[in-house]
Amino acid sequence: MTDNIKMIEEKLFSYLPEKELLEKSLIDSMKYSLKAGGKRVRPNLALEFCKLCNKPAEKAVPFGCAIEMIHTYSLIHDDLPCMDDDDLRRGKPSNHKIFGEDIALLAGDALQSLAFEVLSCEDTIRLTSAQACIKAVNTLSKYCGAVGMVGGQVIDLENEEKKAPIEVLQIMDIKKTGGLIKAACEMGCIAAEADEEKINAAGIYGEYIGIAFQIVDDILDVTSSSGELGKPVGSDINNKKSTYVSLLGIDKCIELVNELTDKAINALSVFEGDTKPLKDFAVKLANRRN
Repeated sequence: MTDNIKMIEEKLFSYLPEKELLEKSLIDSMKYSLKAGGKRVRPNLALEFCKLCNKPAEKAVPFGCAIEMIHTYSLIHDDLPCMDDDDLRRGKPSNHKIFGEDIALLAGDALQSLAFEVLSCEDTIRLTSAQACIKAVNTLSKYCGAVGMVGGQVIDLENEEKKAPIEVLQIMDIKKTGGLIKAACEMGCIAAEADEEKINAAGIYGEYIGIAFQIVDDILDVTSSSGELGKPVGSDINNKKSTYVSLLGIDKCIELVNELTDKAINALSVFEGDTKPLKDFAVKLANRRN
């Protein structure tokens, strides 16, 4: 999927203003977090599902960029003192440690707005279609909003210092972590103007690997180091949060990750194309160390 990342990286920063503006600090803050690295999991998935639906990956690039902007805004806000209060992200100081809490907050807001500008601009409509862009806007709005990613963050905040049951964790993670991953998978199919059966199957794949992704995060939070992860470890314990590890133990968590990964792979059976890259990707995410 190296080619996917290259296409995303080349296009992603072109959406930011290049000329000097009075609000330069805001643009610099947005660019800082967009350039902070990361695995580009979500845009990768959008491009791969577009290819799986027999359309060029290029058609999904604006969709992938929009998803990455939403993801980046969520990370900026997550790190703020009023949220998770983390000083490190991807091995670098969190946005608010460089630009201040006020600019970091506004950079997240601006990235969210920019994502929907990208999805609905004339260039994106010409590349895909007006109908695909409308459906993409609706899909991303749903999965990142009050009953999606933002709602999941609220559930997370309200369950700090509580013994939340596993059912609450699952709902939270389907929304907070799984929402954008599910959106990415579905939007790849939408860019290719695939039928509803394929869009739904992509969503199922995304939901399963999204939950697995979060469980792996919980495992790494207690087994890894800040150097390996590029962010503080042990924050869940420090915030007295219930996690899959605290409720189930590491061995059971590993077993659950493998089960979810198998279910995600099985969801790909409705596609006629080469599903190996997405199968391999699911396994890679399950076995990641950072």
